[in-house]
Amino acid sequence: MAKYSHEQKLEVVLGVIDKNLSLKDAGNIIGACIGDVQTWLAAYREFGVEGLLIKNGTYSGQFKNDVIEYMHANHISLRKTAAKFGVPSHRIVGAWERIYYEEGREALFRDNRGRKKMPDKNNVQKSKLDKKVEEDLIAENQRLRMEIDYLKKLNALILEKEKSARKTKRK
Repeated sequence: MAKYSHEQKLEVVLGVIDKNLSLKDAGNIIGACIGDVQTWLAAYREFGVEGLLIKNGTYSGQFKNDVIEYMHANHISLRKTAAKFGVPSHRIVGAWERIYYEEGREALFRDNRGRKKMPDKNNVQKSKLDKKVEEDLIAENQRLRMEIDYLKKLNALILEKEKSARKTKRK
């Protein structure tokens, strides 16, 4: 469910337009931030009451490309672009712009929705090492772990001996 109902958005927009309320004061009526009020106001001015209805959906690659190119050609903000084309959030347009710059125009035509698929358990890459080499590495790993444990124990004993020597000197 949407955070703000259609009626709440309309009340805020009409407060700005009819009652000359500031964006902040109008937003405070329902607890909305200035950015949301700006978005609703732009959508209302562009499409009327219909612009305040939530319109989530999928967009074609050509539509995304047209939106980004229009925004660049006319040097307008993400919010104004989203309102102009009826996209529910300026963040969506911002994501399209990022994809456009980082991956190229063609990336807008790919369908990247949904979760990334985990690799198949049966398709896990097997070790490319020879069995003998793998056994040697395991043995070396165990030897190094034992060496580290030995050095830690030795260090603890030395510290304990120094600590007891300091205690006897104090007395």
